[in-house]
Amino acid sequence: MSTKTTRRNFLKTTAVATIGMPAIIPASSLGKNGSVAPSNRIVMGGIGLGPRGRKVLDGFFKHQDCQFVAIADPQKERREIIKRKTDRHYENNDCVTYDDMAGVLERDDIDAVVIATGDRWHTTASIYAARAGKDIYCEKPCAMNIQECQELDDTIKKHKRVFQAGTQRRSVPNFKLAVDLARKGKLGQIREVHAGILKLQEYLEPLPAQPEPDPSVINWDKWVGPAPMIPFNEDYCVRSRWRNHKGLYSAWRLPEWGSHTIDLCQWAADADGTTPIEYEAVSDSLLHATYANGIKLVMRLSSRDGVGDWIDGLGTCPVRFVGDEGWVEAGDFDRIEASNPKLLKNKLADQIYGTDPVHHARNFLDCVKTREQPVCNSTAVRYGHMACFAAAISWKLGRKVTFDPVTENFVNDAEANRMRTYRRRAPYTI
Repeated sequence: MSTKTTRRNFLKTTAVATIGMPAIIPASSLGKNGSVAPSNRIVMGGIGLGPRGRKVLDGFFKHQDCQFVAIADPQKERREIIKRKTDRHYENNDCVTYDDMAGVLERDDIDAVVIATGDRWHTTASIYAARAGKDIYCEKPCAMNIQECQELDDTIKKHKRVFQAGTQRRSVPNFKLAVDLARKGKLGQIREVHAGILKLQEYLEPLPAQPEPDPSVINWDKWVGPAPMIPFNEDYCVRSRWRNHKGLYSAWRLPEWGSHTIDLCQWAADADGTTPIEYEAVSDSLLHATYANGIKLVMRLSSRDGVGDWIDGLGTCPVRFVGDEGWVEAGDFDRIEASNPKLLKNKLADQIYGTDPVHHARNFLDCVKTREQPVCNSTAVRYGHMACFAAAISWKLGRKVTFDPVTENFVNDAEANRMRTYRRRAPYTI
């Protein structure tokens, strides 16, 4: 048995040792005055919290039954930003900083981690966290390719961890209502699900090489992590311009937006345990896929690109679900429209912007306590992300492809199957 002292064991033994001793105990320690006793709090750490990570952290700060205690980031400025933010929130100086995620993962008092690194680290860091016994809230896209989708889900199941992908729209009321109408038959038999996407394009050219900084300021090797090494440029990390650059990002933009919207289509089509079987890229702006039951997945430009026939004013990341008795459409601006206004007669219980993570964080925390599956668990990620990658491979190859969601291989297509795999850069292997 391990001789390490866990947080909960420490609290238990401390309680026994102090019985009968007079003490002045703050009300917050007992869970009074609206606070939560320490023994009932979920202790959390962060890995790579940049601009989006700070927004997610704000969502967790809304919930008094979690306590954020540590941040790991290879960028000194970013870990110091999180420390100042956390210490200001709790009115103390307790947040600990590390330049390596091992500092967070090796702590027995930390129950769960928030991972908001660049995409190249999402699966690898999640696997490290699962092996360390941590539950995981990970930003999306959660994987770089089909192989990582499999590795992530398999590892989470093996180690029996709670995993929540940061697809927070599954916890936003207007999107939840749209999905509910589709899944409960209010639109009749579902025929089509539509996802807003970005226009697909080839990788961007690398940024000009610059001298590498002192590793204590930016540890470039750790920042790149499992991705192929490329010359340093501060815009990649300081200004988060890593997206769409070969090696630092993957799959030609589709998973970037598809992990927001194709994910919701998967949910609405009751397809969290499968994928479409046929994919065809009609153009850089339009892709079609078909599920085994005949439902059609249409991936078309988001309204943020100023084109398409999405309803005006619904906002970014639109989705549309079409049945033989009607349709519903929702977007980020707290809005929802339907062919039959009576479907929307019940006012939304809460209206929040589509990027707000507060309800999604609540779902994760509840599941950490109950050990139930979160609304966007690793299996939902496995199949939803694989659908994104299969569609992107069809676009890259310029032809229709057939994918078997049971074997998770392309059918009679060696060229497509070679694009499923991934090799991590040492020493950041699994």
